[in-house]
Amino acid sequence: MTLPSGLAALASGAVLSPFTQLRKLLGPAPAGHPEPIDLTIGEPREPMPPFVAEKVMEAVAGYASYPPIRGTAELRGAISAWAGRRYGTAAAPDPDLEILPINGSREGLFLAALAAAGRKDVNGRPAVLMCNPYYSAYIGGALAANAEPVYLNATAATGHLPDLEELAADRVLLDRTVALYLCSPANPQGAVAGPAYIARAIALAREHDFILLFDECYSEIYTDAPPPGALQVAVTTPDRFANLVVFNSLSKRSNLPGLRSGFCAGDARFIEAFAELRNMVAPQMPGPTQHVSAAVWADEAHVEAGRAAYRQKYAVCDRLLSGRYGYRRPEGGFFLWLDVSKFGGSAQATVTLWQGAGVKVLPGAFLAQAGRDGTNPGADYVRLALVRDAATLGRALERLVVVLA
Repeated sequence: MTLPSGLAALASGAVLSPFTQLRKLLGPAPAGHPEPIDLTIGEPREPMPPFVAEKVMEAVAGYASYPPIRGTAELRGAISAWAGRRYGTAAAPDPDLEILPINGSREGLFLAALAAAGRKDVNGRPAVLMCNPYYSAYIGGALAANAEPVYLNATAATGHLPDLEELAADRVLLDRTVALYLCSPANPQGAVAGPAYIARAIALAREHDFILLFDECYSEIYTDAPPPGALQVAVTTPDRFANLVVFNSLSKRSNLPGLRSGFCAGDARFIEAFAELRNMVAPQMPGPTQHVSAAVWADEAHVEAGRAAYRQKYAVCDRLLSGRYGYRRPEGGFFLWLDVSKFGGSAQATVTLWQGAGVKVLPGAFLAQAGRDGTNPGADYVRLALVRDAATLGRALERLVVVLA
């Protein structure tokens, strides 16, 4: 039987989300502990900013009218000011030309593939490249654009980021590439792309005229130095933000996954075209949400409080996992990427942990596909989301260590 490809694969349900695959894997099997602990979904549970409700009420009348599709000047200005504080004044995108608010980063990351595919004529089938493991919006966007998804394995051998020099050697592929998705800090490995790596990715995008879609949704969760941003690197080049669009949101930074508020910023020509695409097919961000979001981007106190909470969780991980399962404290983000190759691989270890410890994790194989070398880089790993409080996380890890002893 030949599996469908492109849009047919997406529309037919042939491509399953990692969480659907997990439900099928575990089936009706009960948890092996009276108090199950779910570490699968990357849903932050730290306190949201205390002023959110107040800000909603200030703008509640906005629900009675259509909000601007390109976002209010207040919101775009707040995003630009945040980027200037975070990455330096020169890297602040023009709020009128280089910023577009979106309903969470997932919507933008998905729809951007359509805009990227439409801007470049290629010989043969267009290709959308993506880090592997990947976020589901990347493959969704590639398939919706009827492009070939090309999976660039990110393994321990490559620093858990795709090998850009190996990619650079494949000029035939790059000439039909319309977009490249990269994520830093990486989901799920926590690796951070340095300035030289980012600069190389931007250079490849310009040389072969594709759009670099740079996912920075975990940029504000880190233990040491702030991860460099693609805007910060691009602004030092003569072409500023050409061929680059970055994505970020308030979901992880500000513990507001339900707000569905994010932005993309970068290449002004792409942003203009993308804004018109969204004007045709995408919903506006509600007016009160825009008002709240502007206030949240302007506040850093709650962000630092969140980082402090994650540091406590990292310390628990250091204590319980050092020397085990290839553990290393992530440079950024809030996921653990644990090597369970000695325990049957990702799917078998997931079943073992659920049935033996009542700890639910996500198989790494479900977050990736077989790359160009035929191997799935997630096959030997499980992903754990550090979204529970430190005490609960500690109990989960203690059970994990016992069951996998």
